[in-house]
Amino acid sequence: MNAPLAQPDRAPAFRLTDLAHGGGCGCKLAPSVLQDLLAGQPATAGFPDLLVGTETGDDAAAFRIEGDRCIIATTDFFMPIVDDPHDFGRIAATNAISDVYAMGGRPLMALAILGMPVGRIAPETIRGILAGGASVCAEAGIPVAGGHSIDAPEPIYGLAVIGICPVGNLRRNSEARAGDALILTKPLGVGIYSSAFKKRELGVQAYDELIATTTRLNAIGADLAGNPDVHAMTDVTGFGILGHGLEMARGSGLRLTIDRSALPLLSEAASLAQAGCVTGASQRNWTSYGHEVALPEGMAEWQRHLLADPQTSGGLLVAVAPASAGRILDRIRAAGHPAAAVIGSVSRDVPGITVV
Repeated sequence: MNAPLAQPDRAPAFRLTDLAHGGGCGCKLAPSVLQDLLAGQPATAGFPDLLVGTETGDDAAAFRIEGDRCIIATTDFFMPIVDDPHDFGRIAATNAISDVYAMGGRPLMALAILGMPVGRIAPETIRGILAGGASVCAEAGIPVAGGHSIDAPEPIYGLAVIGICPVGNLRRNSEARAGDALILTKPLGVGIYSSAFKKRELGVQAYDELIATTTRLNAIGADLAGNPDVHAMTDVTGFGILGHGLEMARGSGLRLTIDRSALPLLSEAASLAQAGCVTGASQRNWTSYGHEVALPEGMAEWQRHLLADPQTSGGLLVAVAPASAGRILDRIRAAGHPAAAVIGSVSRDVPGITVV
């Protein structure tokens, strides 16, 4: 493990993370709580041009605007996962834009969502957060065209993002097919790293690894969507690989098998998890959906935490035709995702997940 990290050199004297009770996608409501809150909400069946709504827990909404084109709309925001304002803004923006890529779309513009405890955070810190978000939007080739701000008790930042996509390229999380191979594009362990960071137990090299993975755009999703052998996509965020895998399994009416030995991990994720650097969100996640997951006998608790670990700005989980898996994996790696790996498969069985 690297030497403990007190603060990155460019971080403020105070800790942004101390102003928030949670951070990153670990702030998300537990899956069971969200399901309960959404129960009984009005159905969207009366809108024939709404191609993707709330029915399958997909990453964004999609609405046909004319002919073979649709717009993709999403919003995502959270409290700080790191203390450096610029890094926080970059991570939050990368995470928000990811939803458009996960649907197979290309982003068009973003609107900023900002809530700050006025009087407790210096204006230059807030400007740093906004600048970080804007830098990622510039990398994605889109403007921050506006937004909304409020005085809030905890710091919050994120984006609402609008994208566009040919209807034929739209990729849902609910269209995996029996026999598909599963590819994960980024390593797991972001929640574990964030827990270690809050405890001042994350080394400098691991911090750099954290920033590198959470600010890497999932733009490959828009390219993959043009391939007919790519059947389903979703991004892996606050519910962990198991939670977002379950959304794919339920929506597709199929069973996912995940090979834990094949999962790509951040370099210190396993050792930090064994040392107890796990999040409360991973336990909430498991409590919500553990009954739908078959684990191998004798699997250690820290390994289970890895599977339920909330990923902030995580990778894409992609279901692809098995004969094309190798070629698609090579394409993903060549696009800047060297840790991408085939992690499992899809089969006809009771919807859920089996971990082997």
